[in-house]
Amino acid sequence: MVNHDFQQTASYDMIVFCHLRWDFVYQRPQHLISRLAQDFRILVIEEPVPTRLNGKGPFEIKEVHPNVHVCRPPVNSMNDIGAYLRKKLPKNNYKVGWFYSPAFVSVLEHLDFETVVYDCMDELTLFRGASMELVDQEKALLAAADVVYTGGKSLYESKVKKHHNVHCFPSSVDIEHFSGQNKDATERPSDMKDIPGRIVGYYGVIDERIDLELLKNTAALAPETSFVMVGPLCKIGEQDLPKADNIYYLGMKSYEELPAYLQHFDIAMMPFALNDSTKFISPTKTLEYMAANKPIISTRIKDVERDYSHCIMLIENEQDFYSAVMNPMQKFSNEYTEILNNTSWDRTARKMGSIIEKTLAV
Repeated sequence: MVNHDFQQTASYDMIVFCHLRWDFVYQRPQHLISRLAQDFRILVIEEPVPTRLNGKGPFEIKEVHPNVHVCRPPVNSMNDIGAYLRKKLPKNNYKVGWFYSPAFVSVLEHLDFETVVYDCMDELTLFRGASMELVDQEKALLAAADVVYTGGKSLYESKVKKHHNVHCFPSSVDIEHFSGQNKDATERPSDMKDIPGRIVGYYGVIDERIDLELLKNTAALAPETSFVMVGPLCKIGEQDLPKADNIYYLGMKSYEELPAYLQHFDIAMMPFALNDSTKFISPTKTLEYMAANKPIISTRIKDVERDYSHCIMLIENEQDFYSAVMNPMQKFSNEYTEILNNTSWDRTARKMGSIIEKTLAV
């Protein structure tokens, strides 16, 4: 649904500024914002795509939930977003400004918020292609923020040194969605039907965070095992991917489709490279793999190792990876259950919302 007439739109309580497209991989922003929409009317602002309209086009929003609308401003620069919104929105003061990327910080020169929230889900300054000014933009956002949330413990340890009100909220999981209880998840997807042998699978974005050399070398050691990568490419190209008869790339799947793929993995993997872009990550898929009760193989990502080393297989090289594939951990279900019982997206969203309400009440 696209609404061209913003005057017909009820006033928003919260504006979310997000570097990730709503219709891209369904992850932390979508989980949290869709739940916070029970208490807030929310407008999500995505990064613009350069256009000849440059701010002169219609204000178009897409309804993705009765209380969540998404807008991609027709401007040529991130710095133009604030002025564009000030002209197009029926008011310029709101309860909450919620930021996923410091690159949007200039909007604070044009819009007023009772509370500014920075939900830091990644250390974007360390990602490939990050702008030189992003570090300064984060300093400005931290100075303006009333509340800072982090997507993992490593991020918390980094940001707590820079702000007085930081809360750690690791990403959670929709257990029912990934558990395989849904009948639709039991049928093998058509593009997996001809994949032979044991399947070691990954789903998620395929980018500079994946150790492609590790994948290539392990696949060579285990030719009878199929290594399946489900997800879109980002910041790398087809030419960067290792090619082998037992490595399969199935492309991006919707959030609704993922459980069907996960249910047919024999082992779930997280072959992350250990580099700047993974230094602070806390992968959401860890808990999703657990919800499907799959043995998990992961490289030694800091937040994964310190929280889950007792129930997943940690590896350092292709020999470790090969050994884990050949002799996967057998007893992990009780540990998974204990971990999953202590988390949910509903609970996380409620706690975040409670902190915001307390901040608004001050």
